[in-house]
Amino acid sequence: MEYPEPIRSKLSQLGIEIGDKIRLVREDGLIIEGILMPRPRGANFIVVKLRNGYNVGIAWDKVKEITLIEKKKRYEVAKAKGVPKREGLPTVKIIGTGGTIASKIDYETGAVKPAMSAEELVEDIPELLDVANIEAEQILEILSENMEPKYWEKIALAVHAELLRDEIAGVIVAHGTDTMAYTSSALAFAIQDLNKPVVFTGAQRSSDRPSSDAAFNLMASVVFATKANAAEVVVTMHGETGDTYAVVHRATRVRKFHSTRRDAFQSVCAEPLAYVWPWAYEVKMISEPLNRRSNIEPKVLPKFDPRVLQVKAYPGMPDLLEIALEKGYRGVIIEGTGMGHVPQRLVETIKRLTDAGVFVGVTTQCIHGTVNLNVYSTGREMLDAGAVPLEDMLAEVATVKLMWALGNYGNDLEKVREIMLKPIAGEIRNRRTINLYRLSYPEI
Repeated sequence: MEYPEPIRSKLSQLGIEIGDKIRLVREDGLIIEGILMPRPRGANFIVVKLRNGYNVGIAWDKVKEITLIEKKKRYEVAKAKGVPKREGLPTVKIIGTGGTIASKIDYETGAVKPAMSAEELVEDIPELLDVANIEAEQILEILSENMEPKYWEKIALAVHAELLRDEIAGVIVAHGTDTMAYTSSALAFAIQDLNKPVVFTGAQRSSDRPSSDAAFNLMASVVFATKANAAEVVVTMHGETGDTYAVVHRATRVRKFHSTRRDAFQSVCAEPLAYVWPWAYEVKMISEPLNRRSNIEPKVLPKFDPRVLQVKAYPGMPDLLEIALEKGYRGVIIEGTGMGHVPQRLVETIKRLTDAGVFVGVTTQCIHGTVNLNVYSTGREMLDAGAVPLEDMLAEVATVKLMWALGNYGNDLEKVREIMLKPIAGEIRNRRTINLYRLSYPEI
């Protein structure tokens, strides 16, 4: 957004544009250096992005002096140039989909947007080449909030093709963090009989910020993809706020717990699979993987039916389940209170849904624990109405799994029910434990 007069005239006179590096001297002597950002609507002050990544506003009538330091850099998506290969090192394929790990600041608008190719990430982190030979391909350029089930199919097919290549040691998917738990669990179901690790990673802070976690997370992912004897879909992110170690989480047991912290991801009702010290090239497995590396040929079942409604129960909620009937949805996942309950007045709608051939699955909105509809009367009525308790499956994972089950077996509702109750990728655990999600500092 352009600055108003007289700010605009002064900036133009000095040859300063949004995105340029400038120095401001306030009338009290304070000196501020940073990138000139667009102004907020109606604001009569200068906005500057500091070196630490934060923005500050300086009232225009308090500015004594303004100087151009450096013209803005023009960021463009790099074309593939190829990455040099070293003999004796394993090969990792990085598939880029967008998100903050592949983003930079657009200084014209102030927004964070996809602006880097996966190969640029490799070029920015030359240490990767000490661990593996890197191949990179950008198949999507979208932010995490714009992810759709139709893109899961594209990602699954791309990953599956790489898993069939003998020379590939593992596949990394660079993804936005907001919906990474959804996409990673989608691939855990879509690719069966995994023979190598598939590692999802992202960043909480864009790659052009000094505090970015992109390089650390990508390096940790490459180390795990090459050194771990595990063949699962996992999420690898910071284990704490510093650059010490990363944590590897099973895709179907992980959730984003914090909107901005580096260590945003935590395993739920399960221990993580491993710790990684990326700069030491160290991996420590702390849980038994579901599968280990093998020569088996993985198969892909990549279809997803998006006609699934996810509803969270709460006091006073309207009959949101009616939407499924009105809009022709094929499945509903209910995040019930406690052990999986909904207000008793909604039980009748559940019965109407199941009578109409709509699958109704029940999870708990609690962070830890499992569903049990046999304890209280409302739960037993839900069972009689045809609701299916989904054990300790996370709500978002249940939604993804139901989309996948309906997409591949939707014509057989009994088969869909059977699949939803069958552990496939660690989404349902056989034993019940109370597990705090916050990790202690690990020891090598």
